Amino acid sequence: MTPDERPLLVFFTSHRSGPARRMESLLAHIARKERDRLRVSKVDVDDRPEVAERFRVSQVPSLALIVERRVVSRLEGRATAPRIESMLEPHLAEAEPVEAVA
Repeated sequence: MTPDERPLLVFFTSHRSGPARRMESLLAHIARKERDRLRVSKVDVDDRPEVAERFRVSQVPSLALIVERRVVSRLEGRATAPRIESMLEPHLAEAEPVEAVA
């Protein structure tokens, strides 16, 4: 699996949202922990409203998991680590870790 084939977790946030700011460290931890099997991207809905609209984001924070260019799962509102991991696990189990190039 190449790095670009890994599932993509998109974190929709806003600098004005307290719950979204509180989730940032949790998402950073997940990104580090799963870096071989998952990509994480952050989208500020105030800076990129067209992206938020395309993904039909109605609440911040929101998470969208994309596998093979399709949204396969989403969470809206502030989420806990166990909820996020439950959403990710079925899709990460299928993803093989990316091997480092020497």
